[in-house]
Amino acid sequence: MKKETCGIFIHQIHNAIEKSMNNQLRKQGLTFSQMNVLIILISVSEKRLSFKELEKQLALAQSTTVGLISRLEQKGLVSIYGDQEDKRIKYAEITALGIKYCEEAEQNMESMEEKLVACLSETERKTFFSLLKDVNDTL
Repeated sequence: MKKETCGIFIHQIHNAIEKSMNNQLRKQGLTFSQMNVLIILISVSEKRLSFKELEKQLALAQSTTVGLISRLEQKGLVSIYGDQEDKRIKYAEITALGIKYCEEAEQNMESMEEKLVACLSETERKTFFSLLKDVNDTL
């Protein structure tokens, strides 16, 4: 008998969101993981982060992060450049085209968010969000 746990439900929800978003983003030639990189870059004031900072925020291995950034550079959505003082440090900066892609994807993300909580009242939504934030902060 399969035991139902929070982890299983969270995993299933994540998979459903990722599948839906990948289907939407495929039209733009992007994946959910690639869009996450763009969203992180657009959310910081400088519109750029070091590869190491991105790796931490994405919670991914260095090789996976480098692969994502490289594919985004090939599509013209990010620019990559080295640090002037320390050549070992590389930065990824979102381009104007990357910003445009983020703006277009925002509507799809808002639609997915609404679908995710559609069965909840406004009070339940606030509680749900608060609980998710608390669990995330604990981890």
